[in-house]
Amino acid sequence: MTVLTRRALVGASAAMVVVSATPGRAAGKVMRVGYQKYGNLLLLKTSGVLESKLRPLGYDVEWREFLSGPPLMEALGAGAIDFGTAGETPPIFAQAAGSPILYLGTEPPAPRSEAILVPEGSTIKTLADLRGKRIALNKGSNVHVLYVRALEKAGIAYKDVTTVYLSPPDGRAAFERKSVDAWVIWDPYLAAAQAAGNTRVLADATGLAANRQFYLGTKRFTDQAAIAAFKAAVTDIDAKTIGATAAAATVVSPAVGLPEPIVATALARQTWGIGPVDAGIVGEQQATADTFFKLGLIPRAIRIADAIPA
Repeated sequence: MTVLTRRALVGASAAMVVVSATPGRAAGKVMRVGYQKYGNLLLLKTSGVLESKLRPLGYDVEWREFLSGPPLMEALGAGAIDFGTAGETPPIFAQAAGSPILYLGTEPPAPRSEAILVPEGSTIKTLADLRGKRIALNKGSNVHVLYVRALEKAGIAYKDVTTVYLSPPDGRAAFERKSVDAWVIWDPYLAAAQAAGNTRVLADATGLAANRQFYLGTKRFTDQAAIAAFKAAVTDIDAKTIGATAAAATVVSPAVGLPEPIVATALARQTWGIGPVDAGIVGEQQATADTFFKLGLIPRAIRIADAIPA
C-alpha cells in the first residue's frame, strides 16, 4: 500500500508515524525535525548532512514524518517538533491558532508543482465552470491558496462552490470515483494522478499563487548556532540537488512508494535554493492571511511580521 492509498492520520501525535534518531549518540540536546515524504527535508534526512553539522554543537537529530503540512504545523505548535517545512497556507492557519511559529527561510516559487485537476472528459473547461461544482482539497494545505485565488479570478464566491476537505489519498479516491468534480493537489500526488491518465489540468498555480515552501521553527527553540546549522544544512542539500533531480528521484521514490519517473517529473517542477523571507514575501503571506480571515477560514486576523525573527 502506497502513501497515495493510505488514510490520512488525524492529529499531531497520530501523524508522527516515523521517528528516527542518530544511532550511537549519548543522551543530550536533540533537534526534532518534521518532514514530509517528499522534498528537501526528506533528502536532508537521508544525507546525514544535518547530523554532521549539529554534532560539534552536541546535538542529536530526531526525524518525524508527516503526511502533509497541516499536521506537521500542529505538531510544531504543540511542541512535539522544533523545525519543519510547509507551504504557504499551513503556517497561516498555525499562527491564527496561536502557535509560536517562526519563518526561517523559503524556497523560490514553484507554481507548476500544484494544480486543479478535472477528469479528462469533464465539461469543466475554464475556471468559471467551477461555479456550483464539488471541489476536493486538503484544508489548510499549500493548495488552499491556489483554490481561493482561482475562484477570485473566475469571479466565483467561496459559497458558490461546494468545498470538500479531504486528505490527498482520500481526495484521489473521491476524484477517481467522480464524487467530486475537481481536485486541487500538489506534487508528487499531482504527478502520480497525471501518470495514471484520464485527468486534465484545468489550471496550475502560474499567475495565481507562488506555491512557496517555507522552513519553519518555533519561538521555543532559541539556540541560534543550531538554527544556523539547520539552515546551512538545507543550503547544502539544495546545492547538491540542483541539476541532479534524477539522482534525487532514486532516493525519494522508495519513500513515497512511487516509480522513479513519476518522482523525477515532480522534482523537476520543484525549486531549490533557500533564501530569506523578505518584506515582499511577508506581504504576500499577509495578503493571503487577510483573505482567509475575510472568508472565515481562520478565526482571527494575524500579522505575519510577528512570526519573522527579529
